Amino acid sequence: MSGLAGLVAGHQEPGIYQWHGAFDVADVQHTVEHAGYGFAHVDGWLGSGTKAEFLAAVGQALGFPDYYGQNFDALADCLHDIGAGQAGVILLWDGWSTLAREDEKAFGIALSVLGSRVNADRGVLFSVLLRGEGPDVAGVTSLD
Repeated sequence: MSGLAGLVAGHQEPGIYQWHGAFDVADVQHTVEHAGYGFAHVDGWLGSGTKAEFLAAVGQALGFPDYYGQNFDALADCLHDIGAGQAGVILLWDGWSTLAREDEKAFGIALSVLGSRVNADRGVLFSVLLRGEGPDVAGVTSLD
């Protein structure tokens, strides 16, 4: 888990990364939480890769409140309140390529909204790991 270990140890800047670690989700969660970070997992393989499925899944994974409106504005608003009392939060997004291929525009907006949280100075670090193969994404580097 060298790339992930570097991220949680602060040797790698928070960001959105493509990650090819084939570790079990429970092992990734253990590593992240052991470092004092919050962990959330979105499994994009479970649905058909729609915007609505992504928004629902990320809201559930991050424990958003019942009033979360499941749109990109609501995602941006709720992202600002995550991770209190933790060193940071890492969102592992498996199957991200389904949304990237099915709805390129929605995927681009999702990355933009998630990226705005990555770059926000909120005192709680936030990173997104796009795990697995998929189309090239401009500006997203590998964590491996």
